[in-house]
Amino acid sequence: MRAPRLTPLYIALSAVFGNLPQAMADEEKTLTLSPVVVTATRQAQNSFDLPVAIDVIEQKNIKDGQLQMNLSESLIRVPGVTAQNRTQQAQDPQISSRGFGSRSSFGVRGIRIYVDGIPLTMPDGQGQPGVMDLSAIKSIEVMRGPFSSLYGNSSGGVIQMFTQDAPATPTIGATTMFGSYNTKRNVLEAAGQLEGLEYSLNVSNYESDGYRANSSSNKQMATAKFKFNLNEDTKVTTLVNWFDQEAQDPLGLDRARAFSNATRDKVVSAALFANTSVKRDHTQVGFNIEHAFNENNKISFIPYVGSRNNAQILTTTATATTLAATSSRLSEISREFYGADLRWDNKGSLGNLPYQITLGLNYGKSTDDRKDTNLLRLGSIVNTPNRLEQNISSNFDQYLQGNLSITPNLDLHAGARHTKVKLEVQDNFITGTGSNGDNSGNVEYQKTTPVVGIIWKATEKLNFYANFGKGFETPTFIEAAFDNVTGGVASKPNLSLKAAESTNIELGAKAFITDDIRANVTLFKVDTDNEIVTRQTVSGRSSYQNAGKTKRTGIEASIDANLDNNITVFAAYTLLNAKFDDPFVTVINAAGTTGPVNSGNRIPGTYKSQVYGEIAWKYPSLGFFSALEGRHNSQVYVNDINTDKAPSYTIFNIRAGFEQNLTKWRFKQYVRIENITDKDYIGSVRVNDGNALFFEPAAGRNYLLGLTAQYKF
Repeated sequence: MRAPRLTPLYIALSAVFGNLPQAMADEEKTLTLSPVVVTATRQAQNSFDLPVAIDVIEQKNIKDGQLQMNLSESLIRVPGVTAQNRTQQAQDPQISSRGFGSRSSFGVRGIRIYVDGIPLTMPDGQGQPGVMDLSAIKSIEVMRGPFSSLYGNSSGGVIQMFTQDAPATPTIGATTMFGSYNTKRNVLEAAGQLEGLEYSLNVSNYESDGYRANSSSNKQMATAKFKFNLNEDTKVTTLVNWFDQEAQDPLGLDRARAFSNATRDKVVSAALFANTSVKRDHTQVGFNIEHAFNENNKISFIPYVGSRNNAQILTTTATATTLAATSSRLSEISREFYGADLRWDNKGSLGNLPYQITLGLNYGKSTDDRKDTNLLRLGSIVNTPNRLEQNISSNFDQYLQGNLSITPNLDLHAGARHTKVKLEVQDNFITGTGSNGDNSGNVEYQKTTPVVGIIWKATEKLNFYANFGKGFETPTFIEAAFDNVTGGVASKPNLSLKAAESTNIELGAKAFITDDIRANVTLFKVDTDNEIVTRQTVSGRSSYQNAGKTKRTGIEASIDANLDNNITVFAAYTLLNAKFDDPFVTVINAAGTTGPVNSGNRIPGTYKSQVYGEIAWKYPSLGFFSALEGRHNSQVYVNDINTDKAPSYTIFNIRAGFEQNLTKWRFKQYVRIENITDKDYIGSVRVNDGNALFFEPAAGRNYLLGLTAQYKF
């Protein structure tokens, strides 16, 4: 029996006053199921019954009509998350959650990133989502709000990717894609099961000239997953990730170039003279060892180890217009890292009250051998070292999390995590005193972050929840690298930076408006002390400072509907007010000029409003699928003093294709057209760039074609 089509307001009021129609109470339980998630409680649970803002991106939304190279392709569907495609591969996409992570220039910070429980975020909080090949992913869980603090040193949220499970029947497949800007991508896959073993293998190759000048790139990736079912109670999963990449860096553009049709796809001259670019490789192996003692007790041990090499050429004279005025440096990092998570899961009953509880220990360590070399000095090759040191970050955490069903309609969730992070610098470049003396040092951060939440199951189709928690975010080594860059000369590490601490409050509701329409809404407020912000950027180096108090308030809403005639509709909306509460002084240009940041200024890189909408239609008898996507982002400020901004934009994309299933073969052909109206807009911004190269223009109308063939034995 289909539920009556009631408005969300009527459902909410009826639930409060007890006047829901009897038909709703008596109907058959034919509800569309909400996704089952693991990230929120570390145990599989229906997301509808959790007091958490969490969304799941399914495989079809990761793969259908997508290049599968950047998380930004998929994360734009999630309310509360900003995921900007930088139209280049030299840096990871800009990802922030409720404004946390918006200042990051390299990698992702303020958000914890995992794949199958294995961290892609280092102990200092810096994450690299580009490690994973998205063509090997079956789903992505995105959690925002207070409960993310139970994963440690982060404030904005948790992004966890889950790799594909092996099918019972051995399967091989191949995908080829090609598109605008001479873009090509090829993927080979093989998966299946043998006696006691499940395996999944994936290799891929990507290359592109890029939309802008000096933005060509190539990347080779491999993923291997093996699951050994030793017996009914013990399972061992091994996950291996590898990639090798080369990419040119087009840098940002100033306002004049970015908003001119003649130059928006070009670069500043210094990028060409210096050959700004990056070469990196990454190898990581992780294990998930699970043993169930009985139906109520399970232990999990997740060790991992890996290495990463990164060599990046940066210009230290970004505004230079001639080779004779150009200087550059080579920044090299050789990283070794390892860690482990040990967890015990227990469930049972306290009297007649069901409960679940998790206890865990977590340790991680990363050691970076860092070397900087001056390559060019005013056009002349010099090859002189200017930095040689070892950066060591480590963490040791203990956590407890659980939930108790107080009544059939009321669940209590709570937890706490004690985090200890240590940053240590061992200086091996000592040429005298002052800034070139021994700049070794260390700093330690400790914090216990509690969280508590409650969910009221008002009716079978309507839940209300509330939660409260503390957050903790330490500086990364990139932020602690220099305490002063005035005059373009690097100084000692800034180990006096404080950790940012936040207080989070969240209220929300989850509802099935009908069997086929699901809606979520969340209100949040985050107060942060000691917000870490950029102080100055000069000659490719940045220093940071604590800015006092900030405030983030907002609303997140989404609706997902399966309509008649094979039509589906999805929409997500975010309203975010992210502002500085305390005034402070910052350096506003490479010359060292200071300027005031007023109370009430918006945190740069945060969009006040974001909208994503999609309407999809399938014609099953022909194997046809299609979708129209729309996206709107409001204007965004590019610096703390709010003197410049990128304008708002609205773009539309379409995707369509056919799929054929012929006995053992499955074929798919698809096309995607991005920015179908060919709108000029700024895809991402470089926050607080000292040379005012704030803007990264997005591509105009562009296309992607894909062909997939799969064979089941």
